[in-house]
Amino acid sequence: MKTSAKILSAIGIAAVSVAVVAGARQLAASQEPVKTEMPAARRTPGIVQFAPGAAELSALRIAPVSEAPLPVAEPVNGRIAYDENVTARVSSPIPGRVVGVRAEIGDRVSRNAVLLDIDSPELANAEADWRKGQADELRKKLALERARSLLEHEVIARKDYESAQADYLQAVAETRRAALRMKNLNAAGNENGKFGLKAPIAGVVADKQVNPGLEVRPDLQNPLFVITDIGRLWVLADVPERSIGGIRPGQAVSIETDAYPNERFAATVERVGLALDPATRRVQVRCSVKNPEHKLKPEMFARVSFLADGRKTGVQVPNTGLVADGLHSYVFVEKQPGTFEKRAVTVTVRGSDSSFIEGVSGGERVVTEGALLLNSEAAGDAQ
Repeated sequence: MKTSAKILSAIGIAAVSVAVVAGARQLAASQEPVKTEMPAARRTPGIVQFAPGAAELSALRIAPVSEAPLPVAEPVNGRIAYDENVTARVSSPIPGRVVGVRAEIGDRVSRNAVLLDIDSPELANAEADWRKGQADELRKKLALERARSLLEHEVIARKDYESAQADYLQAVAETRRAALRMKNLNAAGNENGKFGLKAPIAGVVADKQVNPGLEVRPDLQNPLFVITDIGRLWVLADVPERSIGGIRPGQAVSIETDAYPNERFAATVERVGLALDPATRRVQVRCSVKNPEHKLKPEMFARVSFLADGRKTGVQVPNTGLVADGLHSYVFVEKQPGTFEKRAVTVTVRGSDSSFIEGVSGGERVVTEGALLLNSEAAGDAQ
């Protein structure tokens, strides 16, 4: 009996425990908030959106695009050079030793301005030859006049008069030779061996390779001075064979340099080469460019774009902003902060760094870096 009472008591305790646990669970369930499922946000195909301050936005670079003159072909590399029509490379016409330098790089000099003072024994010899020639010419002129007078009085034979006449003509020729030598040296005849090297044209000293004490001579490899008009320059471009058909003298050209990445310089085609380089299969084209502010420097590298007729323009974007997807090219246009539209475009001229496209208007903001990230986001949304 006692055993049966103990069993009944244990069963009652267990039943009460189960009831308490069940009531506690029911009470907890009644206090939990009811979860309602929200419908998934609808995403528009071709539109990529980010929340304000999203980490992905820091990987993007966005810039407004602008219209630029449309080239007939992709830009080619070029080199800025002196305009040889207004450039003089000055060397010493006689050997000697430099005793004074009167011009430095950057100085503006006038025509016939003295650049160097040179001590030259050869100039002294040229001056002596000129003086001797003048004296000999005078002596033989007097001899010819005496011979003419004697011939008129039949004192001498005609052959003696003709000999005197020939001597005088030889003296005149020798004096003229010595005078022309002095003129070639820009010498007046009173220098006493001191030669002044003069500028043949007016301009700016662009290069100088001489110092006091230097021994100079006519056959030096490099000129002593380079004088030029830095306001006029040439741009030399090597154009591929496939592009040469659209280039002609007088055509407008746009020049870009790394020194001024946001500035274009207007130039004009002057000459188109007559033959291809057999090694590179390219033709050299020479363009002239005005340089009033002296921003362009000789030996700078440049990107040369030969422009189409009719002043046609196109939108230029960096190639990093273009995305190839299948057979088409796309760019991402910022519609509003954090919202980007994937837009199909047509590439009209493709260059090594940038391309001209149709489908985007000037002034629209385009993703120039990070377009691949947006393309992967757009592809994920499409799936």
